Amino acid sequence: MSRPLWFVELLKIGFPGRFLIAELTKLPLIGKSLDRWLFDGDDMMYLPKDQVIQLNQRIDRPEEMVLPSQVVEHFIEKASHHWIMNKCICRDASRCKDYSINLGCLFLGEAAEGINPELGRRVTREEALEHAKRCRDAGLVHLIGRNKIDTVWLGVGPGDKLLTICNCCPCCCLWRALPHIAPQIGVKIGKMPGVTVAVTDRCTGCGTCTEGICFVNAISVVDGHAVKSDACRGCGRCVSTCPHQAIEISIHNNSLPDSIHHLSQLVAVS
Repeated sequence: MSRPLWFVELLKIGFPGRFLIAELTKLPLIGKSLDRWLFDGDDMMYLPKDQVIQLNQRIDRPEEMVLPSQVVEHFIEKASHHWIMNKCICRDASRCKDYSINLGCLFLGEAAEGINPELGRRVTREEALEHAKRCRDAGLVHLIGRNKIDTVWLGVGPGDKLLTICNCCPCCCLWRALPHIAPQIGVKIGKMPGVTVAVTDRCTGCGTCTEGICFVNAISVVDGHAVKSDACRGCGRCVSTCPHQAIEISIHNNSLPDSIHHLSQLVAVS
Protein backbone atom coordinates (compact mmCIF):
# COMPACT_ATOMS: atom_id res chain seq x y z
CA MET A 1 0.00 0.00 0.00
CA SER A 2 1.41 3.39 -1.00
CA ARG A 3 2.56 5.66 1.80
CA PRO A 4 0.51 8.74 2.78
CA LEU A 5 2.12 12.16 2.91
CA TRP A 6 2.19 12.26 6.72
CA PHE A 7 4.40 9.15 6.69
CA VAL A 8 6.84 10.84 4.32
CA GLU A 9 6.91 13.94 6.52
CA LEU A 10 7.85 11.75 9.49
CA LEU A 11 10.70 10.25 7.49
CA LYS A 12 12.00 13.72 6.67
CA ILE A 13 12.00 14.64 10.35
CA GLY A 14 13.96 11.50 11.17
CA PHE A 15 16.36 11.79 8.23
CA PRO A 16 19.22 13.36 10.26
CA GLY A 17 19.21 10.20 12.37
CA ARG A 18 20.40 8.03 9.48
CA PHE A 19 23.95 8.07 10.83
CA LEU A 20 22.78 6.62 14.15
CA ILE A 21 20.80 3.92 12.37
CA ALA A 22 23.89 3.14 10.29
CA GLU A 23 25.95 2.68 13.47
CA LEU A 24 23.28 0.34 14.87
CA THR A 25 23.82 -2.02 11.93
CA LYS A 26 27.18 -2.91 13.49
CA LEU A 27 25.43 -4.51 16.48
CA PRO A 28 24.99 -8.23 15.72
CA LEU A 29 21.29 -8.78 16.50
CA ILE A 30 20.04 -5.31 15.61
CA GLY A 31 22.19 -5.22 12.49
CA LYS A 32 20.84 -8.54 11.25
CA SER A 33 17.25 -7.33 11.70
CA LEU A 34 17.91 -4.00 9.97
CA ASP A 35 19.67 -5.74 7.12
CA ARG A 36 16.69 -8.03 6.54
CA TRP A 37 14.13 -5.20 6.91
CA LEU A 38 15.83 -2.41 4.94
CA PHE A 39 18.68 -3.79 2.82
CA ASP A 40 17.80 -7.36 1.81
CA GLY A 41 18.50 -7.85 -1.89
CA ASP A 42 20.13 -4.42 -2.29
CA ASP A 43 22.62 -3.96 -5.11
CA MET A 44 23.37 -0.45 -6.35
CA MET A 45 26.22 1.30 -8.12
CA TYR A 46 27.36 4.90 -8.40
CA LEU A 47 27.97 5.96 -12.00
CA PRO A 48 30.89 8.33 -12.68
CA LYS A 49 30.09 11.70 -14.15
CA ASP A 50 30.36 11.67 -17.95
CA GLN A 51 32.50 14.79 -17.94
CA VAL A 52 35.34 13.24 -15.97
CA ILE A 53 35.37 10.15 -18.17
CA GLN A 54 35.64 12.33 -21.26
CA LEU A 55 38.45 14.35 -19.73
CA ASN A 56 40.60 11.46 -18.65
CA GLN A 57 40.02 8.59 -21.05
CA ARG A 58 42.08 8.49 -24.23
CA ILE A 59 40.31 7.05 -27.23
CA ASP A 60 40.82 7.11 -30.97
CA ARG A 61 37.18 7.41 -31.98
CA PRO A 62 35.00 9.66 -29.79
CA GLU A 63 31.80 8.12 -31.12
CA GLU A 64 32.80 4.88 -29.39
CA MET A 65 33.17 6.58 -26.02
CA VAL A 66 31.70 4.57 -23.18
CA LEU A 67 29.66 7.02 -21.11
CA PRO A 68 28.24 5.96 -17.73
CA SER A 69 25.00 7.80 -18.44
CA GLN A 70 24.32 5.29 -21.20
CA VAL A 71 23.50 2.77 -18.48
CA VAL A 72 20.66 5.01 -17.26
CA GLU A 73 19.50 5.71 -20.80
CA HIS A 74 19.42 2.00 -21.62
CA PHE A 75 17.00 1.22 -18.82
CA ILE A 76 14.86 4.29 -19.51
CA GLU A 77 14.52 3.19 -23.13
CA LYS A 78 13.67 -0.37 -22.08
CA ALA A 79 11.24 0.44 -19.25
CA SER A 80 7.48 0.30 -19.64
CA HIS A 81 6.83 2.50 -16.57
CA HIS A 82 8.65 5.77 -15.73
CA TRP A 83 8.01 7.71 -12.54
CA ILE A 84 9.60 10.99 -11.43
CA MET A 85 9.35 12.12 -7.82
CA ASN A 86 8.32 15.72 -7.24
CA LYS A 87 11.19 16.26 -4.81
CA CYS A 88 14.35 14.61 -3.61
CA ILE A 89 13.41 13.52 -0.09
CA CYS A 90 17.08 13.60 1.01
CA ARG A 91 17.67 17.19 -0.10
CA ASP A 92 14.23 18.28 1.06
CA ALA A 93 14.82 16.83 4.54
CA SER A 94 18.29 18.41 4.69
CA ARG A 95 17.09 21.75 3.31
CA CYS A 96 19.86 21.61 0.75
CA LYS A 97 21.20 25.00 -0.29
CA ASP A 98 23.46 23.86 -3.15
CA TYR A 99 21.30 21.60 -5.32
CA SER A 100 17.65 21.74 -6.34
CA ILE A 101 15.25 19.67 -4.26
CA ASN A 102 13.01 19.45 -7.32
CA LEU A 103 15.33 17.01 -9.08
CA GLY A 104 13.92 13.89 -7.48
CA CYS A 105 14.53 10.19 -7.95
CA LEU A 106 13.51 8.41 -11.13
CA PHE A 107 11.85 5.02 -10.69
CA LEU A 108 11.43 2.47 -13.47
CA GLY A 109 9.36 -0.69 -13.59
CA GLU A 110 5.86 -1.92 -12.89
CA ALA A 111 6.10 -1.42 -9.11
CA ALA A 112 6.40 2.36 -9.63
CA GLU A 113 2.70 2.42 -10.49
CA GLY A 114 1.94 1.90 -6.80
CA ILE A 115 3.64 5.10 -5.65
CA ASN A 116 1.36 7.70 -4.05
CA PRO A 117 0.47 10.10 -6.92
CA GLU A 118 0.88 13.03 -4.54
CA LEU A 119 4.61 12.27 -4.40
CA GLY A 120 5.29 12.32 -8.12
CA ARG A 121 3.96 11.45 -11.54
CA ARG A 122 4.20 8.97 -14.34
CA VAL A 123 6.09 10.40 -17.32
CA THR A 124 6.95 9.46 -20.87
CA ARG A 125 10.22 7.89 -21.91
CA GLU A 126 11.31 11.21 -23.40
CA GLU A 127 10.49 13.11 -20.21
CA ALA A 128 12.47 10.57 -18.18
CA LEU A 129 15.52 10.98 -20.45
CA GLU A 130 15.31 14.76 -20.16
CA HIS A 131 14.99 14.56 -16.38
CA ALA A 132 18.11 12.41 -16.14
CA LYS A 133 20.02 14.87 -18.30
CA ARG A 134 18.90 17.85 -16.18
CA CYS A 135 20.18 16.04 -13.09
CA ARG A 136 23.58 15.41 -14.68
CA ASP A 137 23.79 18.99 -15.93
CA ALA A 138 23.12 20.17 -12.37
CA GLY A 139 26.17 18.24 -11.16
CA LEU A 140 24.29 15.37 -9.54
CA VAL A 141 25.59 11.79 -9.64
CA HIS A 142 23.43 8.83 -10.64
CA LEU A 143 23.09 5.92 -8.21
CA ILE A 144 21.26 3.05 -9.88
CA GLY A 145 20.07 -0.38 -8.84
CA ARG A 146 17.76 -2.30 -6.56
CA ASN A 147 17.12 -0.59 -3.23
CA LYS A 148 14.81 -2.12 -0.64
CA ILE A 149 14.58 1.12 1.36
CA ASP A 150 12.62 2.58 -1.54
CA THR A 151 10.08 -0.25 -1.53
CA VAL A 152 9.70 0.24 2.24
CA TRP A 153 9.27 4.00 2.43
CA LEU A 154 7.17 4.16 -0.74
CA GLY A 155 5.08 1.13 0.24
CA VAL A 156 5.42 -0.57 -3.16
CA GLY A 157 6.68 -3.84 -4.56
CA PRO A 158 7.90 -6.27 -5.53
CA GLY A 159 11.52 -5.16 -5.32
CA ASP A 160 12.51 -6.96 -8.49
CA LYS A 161 10.17 -4.69 -10.45
CA LEU A 162 11.43 -1.35 -9.14
CA LEU A 163 14.68 0.12 -10.47
CA THR A 164 15.89 3.14 -8.51
CA ILE A 165 17.84 5.95 -10.14
CA CYS A 166 18.87 8.41 -7.44
CA ASN A 167 20.38 11.74 -8.39
CA CYS A 168 22.78 12.38 -5.56
CA CYS A 169 24.49 15.45 -4.19
CA PRO A 170 27.51 14.98 -1.89
CA CYS A 171 25.97 16.89 1.00
CA CYS A 172 22.59 15.21 1.44
CA CYS A 173 22.79 11.74 -0.10
CA LEU A 174 21.33 9.02 2.12
CA TRP A 175 24.45 6.99 1.53
CA ARG A 176 26.66 9.58 3.18
CA ALA A 177 26.01 7.11 6.00
CA LEU A 178 28.15 4.45 4.31
CA PRO A 179 31.27 5.17 6.42
CA HIS A 180 29.14 4.39 9.51
CA ILE A 181 27.37 1.28 8.26
CA ALA A 182 28.23 -2.38 8.81
CA PRO A 183 30.60 -3.67 6.08
CA GLN A 184 28.26 -6.49 5.03
CA ILE A 185 25.64 -3.87 4.18
CA GLY A 186 28.01 -1.25 2.80
CA VAL A 187 29.30 -3.59 0.08
CA LYS A 188 25.82 -3.57 -1.44
CA ILE A 189 26.48 -0.01 -2.64
CA GLY A 190 29.40 -0.25 -5.06
CA LYS A 191 30.97 1.30 -8.09
CA MET A 192 30.45 0.69 -11.77
CA PRO A 193 32.37 -2.39 -12.97
CA GLY A 194 35.66 -1.58 -14.68
CA VAL A 195 36.05 1.88 -13.15
CA THR A 196 39.37 2.83 -11.54
CA VAL A 197 40.37 6.07 -9.83
CA ALA A 198 44.02 6.95 -9.21
CA VAL A 199 45.92 9.88 -7.68
CA THR A 200 48.92 10.86 -9.82
CA ASP A 201 52.24 12.51 -8.99
CA ARG A 202 50.74 15.87 -9.97
CA CYS A 203 49.01 15.97 -6.58
CA THR A 204 50.22 18.86 -4.41
CA GLY A 205 48.32 17.86 -1.30
CA CYS A 206 46.11 20.97 -1.41
CA GLY A 207 43.21 19.06 0.16
CA THR A 208 40.49 20.34 -2.19
CA CYS A 209 39.32 16.78 -2.82
CA THR A 210 38.71 16.23 0.89
CA GLU A 211 36.41 19.21 1.44
CA GLY A 212 32.94 17.66 1.34
CA ILE A 213 33.53 16.23 -2.12
CA CYS A 214 33.48 12.47 -1.58
CA PHE A 215 30.22 10.68 -0.75
CA VAL A 216 32.01 8.15 1.43
CA ASN A 217 35.05 10.05 2.78
CA ALA A 218 37.31 7.79 0.72
CA ILE A 219 40.06 10.33 0.09
CA SER A 220 42.41 12.07 2.52
CA VAL A 221 45.76 13.83 2.52
CA VAL A 222 48.64 11.88 4.04
CA ASP A 223 52.17 13.31 4.14
CA GLY A 224 51.30 15.99 1.62
CA HIS A 225 49.67 13.69 -0.93
CA ALA A 226 46.05 12.65 -1.53
CA VAL A 227 45.39 9.00 -0.78
CA LYS A 228 42.31 7.11 -1.97
CA SER A 229 40.99 4.24 0.14
CA ASP A 230 39.18 1.07 -0.94
CA ALA A 231 35.94 2.75 0.15
CA CYS A 232 35.94 4.72 -3.14
CA ARG A 233 32.75 4.16 -5.16
CA GLY A 234 34.15 5.74 -8.33
CA CYS A 235 31.74 8.68 -8.64
CA GLY A 236 34.49 10.89 -10.07
CA ARG A 237 33.69 14.01 -8.07
CA CYS A 238 37.25 14.26 -6.80
CA VAL A 239 38.46 14.15 -10.41
CA SER A 240 36.36 17.10 -11.49
CA THR A 241 37.20 19.23 -8.45
CA CYS A 242 40.98 18.76 -8.38
CA PRO A 243 42.55 22.10 -9.40
CA HIS A 244 45.71 20.36 -10.65
CA GLN A 245 44.02 17.56 -12.62
CA ALA A 246 45.99 15.17 -10.44
CA ILE A 247 43.27 12.53 -10.08
CA GLU A 248 42.43 10.34 -13.04
CA ILE A 249 39.53 8.01 -13.72
CA SER A 250 39.34 5.33 -16.36
CA ILE A 251 36.59 3.03 -17.51
CA HIS A 252 36.99 -0.32 -19.23
CA ASN A 253 35.31 -0.90 -22.57
CA ASN A 254 33.29 -3.76 -21.06
CA SER A 255 31.94 -1.56 -18.26
CA LEU A 256 28.75 -0.63 -20.08
CA PRO A 257 27.59 -4.14 -21.08
CA ASP A 258 28.74 -5.59 -17.75
CA SER A 259 26.76 -2.97 -15.81
CA ILE A 260 23.64 -3.43 -17.90
CA HIS A 261 23.81 -7.21 -17.60
CA HIS A 262 24.32 -7.06 -13.84
CA LEU A 263 21.42 -4.67 -13.23
CA SER A 264 19.15 -6.61 -15.58
CA GLN A 265 19.52 -9.65 -13.33
CA LEU A 266 18.26 -7.62 -10.36
CA VAL A 267 15.23 -5.79 -11.73
CA ALA A 268 12.82 -6.30 -14.61
CA VAL A 269 11.71 -2.90 -15.91
CA SER A 270 9.65 -3.95 -18.91
